[in-house]
Amino acid sequence: QVQLVESGGGLVQAGGSLRLSCAASGRTASTYAMGWFRQAPGKEREFVAAIMLGGGNVNYADSVKGRFTISRNNAKNTVYLQMNSLKPEDTAVYYCEADHTYWGQGTQVTVSS
Repeated sequence: QVQLVESGGGLVQAGGSLRLSCAASGRTASTYAMGWFRQAPGKEREFVAAIMLGGGNVNYADSVKGRFTISRNNAKNTVYLQMNSLKPEDTAVYYCEADHTYWGQGTQVTVSS
């Protein structure tokens, strides 16, 4: 079992930055591929970014490429999502996931225009 806790969400103006963190506990979280998804009001949950075990392989949704960066610190069992040049359409609840099996409770990101 893995527990995931997100933090770092908030309200930011368009063009600003936020860094989300996802702290994992339980079974060795560093053995899992991890990722971020988001869900805006009235929309389905969508993929944002993923990072493989060693951290060398990353993948991004086209909508965030060049603006978001995913990284992980296995020693701290933590995954990060650095979000730059934020747009109002990035407004959503952001969820951390591990191995497409375990999910956090989500953190709200609101980008004002």
